[in-house]
Amino acid sequence: MILVKLNKPDFEYDIHSLLKAFYPEQDVSVTAEEKAYDEPALLELLIVYGADEIRISGCEEVVFKVDFSNRRSTKNLLKQNLYRMLAKHTGKNLPWGTLTGIRPTKIPMKFLEEGKSRAEIKAYMQDTYFASDEKIELSMDIAERELELLRKIDYENGYSLYIGIPFCPTTCLYCSFTSYPLASWAKRVDQYLDALEKEIDFVAAKFYHKHLNSVYIGGGTPTTLEPYQLDRLIRKIKCSFDLSDCLEFTVEAGRPDSITREKLVVLRKHGISRISINPQTMKQETLKIIGRHHTVEQTVESFRMARELGFDNINMDLIMGLPEETLSDVKSTMEQLKELAPDNITVHSLALKRAARLNMFKEDYKDYKMVNTQEHMDLTAAYAKEMGLSPYYLYRQKSMAGNLENVGYAAPGKAGVYNILIMEEKQTIMALGAGATTKFVLPQINAAEHTARIERVENVKDVENYLNRVDEMIERKIRKMEEIGWH
Repeated sequence: MILVKLNKPDFEYDIHSLLKAFYPEQDVSVTAEEKAYDEPALLELLIVYGADEIRISGCEEVVFKVDFSNRRSTKNLLKQNLYRMLAKHTGKNLPWGTLTGIRPTKIPMKFLEEGKSRAEIKAYMQDTYFASDEKIELSMDIAERELELLRKIDYENGYSLYIGIPFCPTTCLYCSFTSYPLASWAKRVDQYLDALEKEIDFVAAKFYHKHLNSVYIGGGTPTTLEPYQLDRLIRKIKCSFDLSDCLEFTVEAGRPDSITREKLVVLRKHGISRISINPQTMKQETLKIIGRHHTVEQTVESFRMARELGFDNINMDLIMGLPEETLSDVKSTMEQLKELAPDNITVHSLALKRAARLNMFKEDYKDYKMVNTQEHMDLTAAYAKEMGLSPYYLYRQKSMAGNLENVGYAAPGKAGVYNILIMEEKQTIMALGAGATTKFVLPQINAAEHTARIERVENVKDVENYLNRVDEMIERKIRKMEEIGWH
């Protein structure tokens, strides 16, 4: 384990994130409390906050002056000095340097909006975050594409809608999303839709004067719904909202073993053409390990059936760093996707959240080799380029394999608007369903971080709780709207 002792609690999250990036396999504890641990520390650091300085000791000792009244500057100086110490101690540099936040494109986007040049942005990201040239170029390229797409969005009078379907055929080994095996809930899905419709009615009434720019039905796996249930949900949305300003309506079909012709026909009947069919990998042995019960053949059949029915904007998700996946396996997957020619490919770096079975029962899977490197990401990027797909959004997560990133690639005109909105936090997103989190984006600036003020309202994750407390979920939104003066 890695132990960091503080003389007083401050910046724990930032310190933990950076240590975890250098030592992904180790448990990391950052605390100002006196604790006893069962195992000896591989590395022990002491961080002492003084009146106008910070002292870090462990592998070596560094002392540097700070102005604690400027938290942003203090945080950057702390991470820079800690990074230099850890890079020297481990002999490695991180591709994103000290950047441990999930939205690296926010930095170049802010500067581009201010009229800064690419050279100025690059210099700032090198000096401040020690990011590599490749990652800086990637983040600037994506920020430029995002800004072009976001010009169509009405920030002031617009909003987007997320609807969560928290059911899946099975729970994947790496998953930490709110999802429940459909077998346990099949007889109560209509009851869940009843509760969703209450939330839909509330939002439709409160936001009647605003412009709905995008709709995203995610999960879970929305196509676990029966055809009549999908029809019911989409009819309700179309009857409740004015979609004349809607730039994109996405249904995340996701698991190939949940897709049928009847369900796809329902989606097409309602004019929906953007869906996801997510293989994660095209190696059958890996699918079995991670608990995906579909076959490679089902993925191909589902994709071709969707094309035959007229879907012209299909995304496919992949995960790098899955158990026992080699670089040649990734190449094989990309060759198969190249033959299918999807309109979007989203490449995820495996991130093991605490709630994932792969993390909760790590002893059961300790013999599996899980590797993700820059070579993996470069390989997927090269294939995407061959397929005519350009990177258009990027985000990162904690505990991400190889300390890398997730990148969305899209054909011209096929980039996912909602994906950009959820990452860049430029527009309010009303989120309905179990485990969904509404984000109100306010024009006031958060002075400490130079970003928009975000106010969140969370729905309960447990489906039973959601069904019994849906009125309370609505009331939570009402209270937050009153508190922030939303109208």
